[in-house]
Parts: sequence; structure tokens; C-alpha cells
Amino acid sequence: MYEFLEGLIVTRRATGMVLEVSGVGYSLATPLGSRLPDVGTTARVHVHLVVRDDAHILFGFGSLEERDLFRLLLKVRGIGPSMGLALLSALNRAEIVQALLNRDAVPFTRAKGVGRKTAEQIVLDLADRAEEFAAGCELEPGVLKPSTRGPLDRSVLDATSALVSIGYAEKDARKRVEAAAEEHGSDDLEELVRAAIRR
Repeated sequence: MYEFLEGLIVTRRATGMVLEVSGVGYSLATPLGSRLPDVGTTARVHVHLVVRDDAHILFGFGSLEERDLFRLLLKVRGIGPSMGLALLSALNRAEIVQALLNRDAVPFTRAKGVGRKTAEQIVLDLADRAEEFAAGCELEPGVLKPSTRGPLDRSVLDATSALVSIGYAEKDARKRVEAAAEEHGSDDLEELVRAAIRR
């Protein structure tokens, strides 16, 4: 419904701001550390509107890329607006992209409320789209590129999720799959799942 709002920044807090547009003050929830101008300056803020039965909530972002990354995070099963904001508060765009390119779930657990299972789901759902957000990001030397990472990493995550879905505890599932992958070295998902179950 809204693409951006442009107006005067009246107040700013760590995770929120009030933007005055044509005499109306809009309260926006923002990620911690989002690059936004100081109070008293005019700014264009990219926004995302969440409509609930009891409230309409506006989320504001310092760049279009940050807003679009927030929307992408919302597509992950189990992630709502609050958790999406927590992820963007704990990790900047470059850190998120780097974690996705490396298929590394650990950095996502730094965000409040994000456990190992949710972090792995983020990698499963979004790793293949990391390139879309890599432009302009300062990635650390040695970060894996999509063209150089192996299919085994994806299969390990998929196999772990498969075992969890049939009742295995997450820790046990991950241990079984990693051991099976190390022993067999195959990136075939079905073979990896069967080998993990047999252990």
C-alpha cells in the first residue's frame, strides 16, 4: 500500500521514529542501527505496512534494499514482523547476505527469539536468493560464492529438516545427518536421509 514516506524526522529512538508528513505524525518501527538522518532533517523512509485486527503498524527503513530484505525474511516460515525486525537489528545487510552465501545458520541465532531451527529454516528458504542482495555489500575475504559452494551443504540442511519433520529431535537429527554425510559424502537427499535414519 505504501512505498515510502517523505517528511520531517520529529523524534528518533533506538528502534523507532516519528516522521511528520503534511502535518501528520507517523510512528515507525525501525531496525536498530538503520541508517537514517538526524532529528530535524527531511528524509525519505521506505516503509512496510502490517495490518492487524487491533492495529496498523508501519516499519521504516533507511534504504530500499533493507526494506526489501525485511520483506524477504517475512517469507520464511515462522518469521513475523517482530522477528524480522530483530534480525535486521542484530545483523546488517552484508552480514545476512554473507551468512546466506556461506549457508551458515549460526549468525541468525544472534537475533532475539531466533533459535537454531528457525535459523536453519532461513538458510533453507533464502540461500538461493542471496545474490539478489549482494550488490553493494562489503563481504569478508573468503566468503563462499554461490558458484563455488557444493550441493552437499544444502542436502545436509534439507535432510536435517526431514528428520525433524518425522519426529527426531533437532540436535539428534543434525548429528545423524552430519555423521552420515561425512561417512558417505553423497549429496543425494534421499540417500542421506536413509543413511541418517540407519545410524
